[in-house]
Amino acid sequence: MTETPKRPKSNSRLIALCVNGEWHEVTVKPRHMLVEVLREMIGLTGTKDGCEQGTCGACTVLLDERPVLSCMTLAADCDGRQLRTVEGLAEGEKLSVLQQAFLDQGAVQCGFCTPGMLLSATALLERTPKPTTDEIKKALEGNLCRCTGYNAIVAAVLQASDQGVTPLMK
Repeated sequence: MTETPKRPKSNSRLIALCVNGEWHEVTVKPRHMLVEVLREMIGLTGTKDGCEQGTCGACTVLLDERPVLSCMTLAADCDGRQLRTVEGLAEGEKLSVLQQAFLDQGAVQCGFCTPGMLLSATALLERTPKPTTDEIKKALEGNLCRCTGYNAIVAAVLQASDQGVTPLMK
């Protein structure tokens, strides 16, 4: 009689993530990226999986209120931490001031980059309530947009920061 081959022990582990104020427990493998967990395990598909290389910024989320690329962040490293995704920006049915400004300025076209742009801009506005145009451009430099250019996006952030930018689309 031959011996049953030894199987490797599972290296999966249970982690807890506080996403948009709600705790989720998920079992992850060491290789699972945060974007996978958010989209496939928790069901929050607003975070986009664009390049899987950390170059487009579509997967940007806030981890402990700082923007991170969720395609480059291991989910296991987020155990016990606070996350905010685009789904956590609106207050019920009411868009956030920044989300409304994106609509008002026509800063949304195909929409693929929008969640990442919104999270990067949210982080900026929370630490710098009245940013300059240069500060906005710097905060968004890790987010690529092929549709709008960036003028409408910068205008949306300026509008949201109450700096006298008039809505274009009202």
